[in-house]
Amino acid sequence: MSSPLLSLHALTSVPINSGDTAWLLAASALVLLMAPGLALFYGGMVRSKSVLNMIMMTVGALAVITVIWVVVGYSLAFGNDIGGGLLGSPSQYFGLQSLVSGSSGSWLSVPVILYAAFQGLFCVITGALVSGAIADRARFGSWLVFVGVWTIVVYAPIAHWVFDADHPGHVGGWLVNRIGLVDFAGGTAVEICSGASALALAMVIGVRVGFGKDPMRPHNLTLVMLGAGLLWFGWFGFNAGSALKADHTAAVVFVTTLCAGAAGTLGWLATERWRDGHATSLGAASGMVAGLVAITPSCSSVTPFGALVLGMAAGCICALAVGLKYRFVYDDSLDVVGVHMIGGIVGTVGIGLLASGAAPAGVNGLFYGGGVDQLGRQILSGAVVGVYAFVASGIIAKVVQATIGFRITEEHEVSGIDLIVHAETAYDLHATAGTRSSGLSSTLIGKTGTSHLD
Repeated sequence: MSSPLLSLHALTSVPINSGDTAWLLAASALVLLMAPGLALFYGGMVRSKSVLNMIMMTVGALAVITVIWVVVGYSLAFGNDIGGGLLGSPSQYFGLQSLVSGSSGSWLSVPVILYAAFQGLFCVITGALVSGAIADRARFGSWLVFVGVWTIVVYAPIAHWVFDADHPGHVGGWLVNRIGLVDFAGGTAVEICSGASALALAMVIGVRVGFGKDPMRPHNLTLVMLGAGLLWFGWFGFNAGSALKADHTAAVVFVTTLCAGAAGTLGWLATERWRDGHATSLGAASGMVAGLVAITPSCSSVTPFGALVLGMAAGCICALAVGLKYRFVYDDSLDVVGVHMIGGIVGTVGIGLLASGAAPAGVNGLFYGGGVDQLGRQILSGAVVGVYAFVASGIIAKVVQATIGFRITEEHEVSGIDLIVHAETAYDLHATAGTRSSGLSSTLIGKTGTSHLD
């Protein structure tokens, strides 16, 4: 099977197109905007004593992943395969030095160095998503170490498998080229990968103090809604930008992304209303994200009507899935597993059911007369990515825990991670909030159990 990217890569000589380049520059900026959007979305969902730390985990991931991606990450993900479709050559694009002159990249209508940056921002969002599973209780320095190693060991290989299509003179990853996975913008590499990694990390670090007993409600739903809106806005760059061209494919993807986000919102709200008797703003934001997660792999494969069905299904299923953490006792604080892993599975498997040959990917799913072949490819690929991300992330987390420690102390967790780790508080609610004085901060540490909002 082939994907739009694969057919693009098959071109032997493509001159740089200014329109395509302008679109990918804009799309890359939109994907970057998703980082502060996610920071606000996550920051509003935690308690007030943890909001700065939650935002800083996204900011820290942005910084660490960008550096690693430039040095070696892009080369591992998109360098010429060094064996079995598993990993790219770590030296081919080391430091992106060979891309500065623009001498390489005849297979793209945009500068390859721009493509490298665009793909690096995908890695940033994927890594930042993982942090939502360990809100309130992780050491900031340990998180930075984890996400740096994770970029090299987990994300880069998976991106090679999923995104790196063969083209003349280049051998790419095994899932897209050998298995025939269809994943336009990262249902496996971004969504299932982040969700499975988050599950492993949450299991290693353990539950928060008071999990399942104390109320741990979002402290600022206005921030949540603002962050969700920025995420939806940025998601158009994430999905439509993956066309790498300002063309009909990008237009179709834009529309299916819009449809799925709206349908996901309604699906989650309907489920909440049926289950709890209320449709909430948090549910609206979460449903929107669930719909967008599901359409990420399938945005070039389904019709607008198919996108509505897929988004609605994701909103309903994810709304039910987030409660599994209480049944199985894993503290996925901000529902990365329930929304991103489950939503990614819905979207990835949904291609095998709802894909239409009329869409740009040109693939027919089971409901469109395509049989079960593509469905099998999608299930196998999703399972492989999920298992690898879970196992590898769990090993990295255990090593970090055993060496430098990953979790703050119970006393500090109860007091509030913002003041303990960053010597700041998000809201200036009393005279000493937000001080940078080390002496005064030390005095506050012993008193913060009742000094600010929970």
